[in-house]
Amino acid sequence: MIELIQIPYSPYCLVQRRILEAARAPFRTLNVPTGDRSLVWRLTRQRYYAVPVLRDGRAVVFETDEDSQVIAKYLDNRLELGLFPREWAGVQNVLWRYFEHEIEGVGFKLNDIYYQENVPRREWLPFVRHKERKFGRGCLELWRAQQGEMLEELARLLVPCEQMLASRPFLLADRALFVDFNLYGMLANFMYSGHHRLPPAHTRLQRWYERLDELELDLRA
Repeated sequence: MIELIQIPYSPYCLVQRRILEAARAPFRTLNVPTGDRSLVWRLTRQRYYAVPVLRDGRAVVFETDEDSQVIAKYLDNRLELGLFPREWAGVQNVLWRYFEHEIEGVGFKLNDIYYQENVPRREWLPFVRHKERKFGRGCLELWRAQQGEMLEELARLLVPCEQMLASRPFLLADRALFVDFNLYGMLANFMYSGHHRLPPAHTRLQRWYERLDELELDLRA
């Protein structure tokens, strides 16, 4: 059985979990603590320490760099899902980088300010320490104070996505491709705390998200 090693609210883990759910593939999840990546380090033979990691029998799959999609492509091949058609290769490459850098860069901060509701109490210290070492002392308080401005920024960043849905049910085609799942994961992270919703003006994006949330793919493997 496929095993997804994850942090539940990680946008990148949410992408892979939604693909597996949509494919109706048997899988299980294993959550790793915020401040302890020893399992990941051991599984990857000291080559990787981030999440997600996929274990499928003897195969252990993880990303090779910041912009790779090794796990998603493994699942696509393993389950024959057709999420990476050749004709959309370049466009998908551009889009997932936009989603993972621009949209995720705002969305995760809006979720992180509610970390005490998402993260077990015993992990609060390593969580805050990790954030402050990366973004500076007091970053969580700063993000909370800037919440209104960041929500406006996220709405602006999502305008192209709303426009892409003007004449089709999914971002690029009449069926979901990888970038649909990728954007879904970024937005699922943004809304993970339950304190945020998609911008009310983006009505097509709201309907798209509902479709992705319920989507089932053909599993032919």
